[in-house]
Amino acid sequence: MTAPAAPSIQSEPFNASTLRLSLTVKDLGKSVAWYRDIVGFTVDREMVRDGVLRAVAIRAGSVSILLNLDDGGRGWDRVKGEGIAFQLITSQSIDAIANGIKARGGELATEPADMPWGARIFRLVDPDGFRFNIST
Repeated sequence: MTAPAAPSIQSEPFNASTLRLSLTVKDLGKSVAWYRDIVGFTVDREMVRDGVLRAVAIRAGSVSILLNLDDGGRGWDRVKGEGIAFQLITSQSIDAIANGIKARGGELATEPADMPWGARIFRLVDPDGFRFNIST
């Protein structure tokens, strides 16, 4: 009997081209409204199963997020997004984006500021506690 072949070793560094997020949210309608109406994402598609809206894919440029309805299987009070912040990088005006979010009724976690490494950035938190940094 021969031993199984050793797994091949990757010869070059991993090179991903896109990151897509999948977030579980308590109130799908509230989350979709926040991302769409406050932040400015567009709805890409909706997934209905057994007559119930279960997930909504949203998009902003090449960034795609799938918002999944929480079924409560892991408890309703669990903390989500602790220790994680997603960074969205844009060539658009950070101040204009932040002002648009505020004009549409959103709250920023931090106001736009210049960072020592040269980026301009602000932070916001979605209805489920997921943190986002928007930066140049």
